[in-house]
Amino acid sequence: MPVGLFRVCLLVITAIVNHPLFFLKENGTVPENTEEIIQKMKEREESLRLEQLRLEQEIADQEATQKALEKAVVLVEESKEEKVRWDMWTALSMVIFLLIELWRQDFQEGNWQDIGGEEDDMAVLGKAFKGVALPDKAVLASFYEKRILGTTGDMARMREMVEGFADDLLEALRSVCNRDADMEVEDCMGVGSMYENWRVRKPFVCDLIVPFAPPEPYCFRCQTWCSGDSFPPDEQGYGTIKVCRADEDETGCICDKTKLGEDMLCLLHSQVSSTRPSSEMEDLLCFKNTQYLDADQVMKWFQIAVTKAWNRISHKYEFDLSFSLLDSPGALKIKFKSGKSIAFNLTPVVQYENSDVYFISHFPRSSLAADVPSSTHWFLTFAVYERRFIQLVSKTLPANACHVSCLQILSFLHGKQCSLTGPSGLTNYHLKTVLLHLLQARPSQDWAPEKLEARLQDMLKFLEKCLHEKKLYHFFIGNGKVPAELGFPIIFQRAEPLNLFRPFVLRRDIYRKMVDTFHEMLRNMSALINEYTVHIPLAHTNGIRKEPL
Repeated sequence: MPVGLFRVCLLVITAIVNHPLFFLKENGTVPENTEEIIQKMKEREESLRLEQLRLEQEIADQEATQKALEKAVVLVEESKEEKVRWDMWTALSMVIFLLIELWRQDFQEGNWQDIGGEEDDMAVLGKAFKGVALPDKAVLASFYEKRILGTTGDMARMREMVEGFADDLLEALRSVCNRDADMEVEDCMGVGSMYENWRVRKPFVCDLIVPFAPPEPYCFRCQTWCSGDSFPPDEQGYGTIKVCRADEDETGCICDKTKLGEDMLCLLHSQVSSTRPSSEMEDLLCFKNTQYLDADQVMKWFQIAVTKAWNRISHKYEFDLSFSLLDSPGALKIKFKSGKSIAFNLTPVVQYENSDVYFISHFPRSSLAADVPSSTHWFLTFAVYERRFIQLVSKTLPANACHVSCLQILSFLHGKQCSLTGPSGLTNYHLKTVLLHLLQARPSQDWAPEKLEARLQDMLKFLEKCLHEKKLYHFFIGNGKVPAELGFPIIFQRAEPLNLFRPFVLRRDIYRKMVDTFHEMLRNMSALINEYTVHIPLAHTNGIRKEPL
């Protein structure tokens, strides 16, 4: 019992001692208001909740940013894959295109001139001209005899007179020039329709070309569009002429192609020898600050030289000489006291290497070089080889062959039509090119005189086909079948064929005018021929069927 009481007392004493209100802590205070404590706890809870929301928002933003980055990475990878696939398709398309282009060129090279064979293989004229018929053989023969044959004798006399005077004029030109500083002029050569005996339209104009060369120690180095360097499509058929010293390396030193530092010096060329004075190159008729021959400078030099030469020999002749065109170097006109006149062209040219291909500065009365890229670009003329080819082929044809007659008739009809409706882009050179193609394609016996009507029809069909396709290829450029007897340069035979109708592809107005003029010529053909043909009795034409085109 005493023990139990003792334990109870000890428990009570212990409880009293440990009560919090019995012994207060140091500096401790007993809260007076429980509600204040609760309010603070709620505020703390609210701040913790807001902090939690802020942290959750930041985590959500980070997750969204991460997803956007992952999506961007996926898109980049997909675009790379798509680009690779697109590049593969592009490369494959280019390969296919190149294969097609190579096949086309190979096919074209083998077939671009294979136009011979049966007449059914020739292109037929459009449906609008099925009713057009050529005059019969008797009418064509009468027309040719009356209108064209009579001009042959006049052309021969005129050629003889012009050539004699041109030789005398060039000899005087050489005498007035400084042999040490001026260009050296060679003998002239006749080219074109007057010397190929197919010109029919008056006034007759002789075309003479005069090769010239620079004085020693200089020489010309010619570069063409097919020499290996890249030329734009609109510069095909052109070339440039560089004036160099004869002892200068053709390839040139590397110091001319790279910029050396101020502290570097070429061991082969001193600074004095590597740069020529500008005045010296201008005296050599070069374009300003270049070594390239300038066509405009050549024209001015030639006109001044011809004027000086005429002043020296004018007392020997009883006529006057003047320039008929100031934008052509040698478009001259002889005026007699009787009032009659003779026109001829004396055009300076530069020989291409050792061939009879020439760089020509200006084409008088022609649109062939109407859009020259610059005055340092010279057009190439193959007129000498064209004349030789016609002479070579003529030896293999029957007597009195009709090839020249076809070209004369077609040239006459085209000229008459142009006088009625105005000039067009179609020129006599295009007509001659058509004849050259047919001369190479058809056998010799097809050019017998009695086949004049059929061959004239072939020329019209071939020309219509070229107009429709906007393709008439130069006869010599890209033609691997040129006779070896001509000695034609192989570089031009291996070149890509040159389309003479290419300028009309982008100039639709000129092309439309050219086609319309051709169609009008077809409609008016019979009327134009009958106008210059004597009356033929009906008995001569009985039994002769007009073959429609």
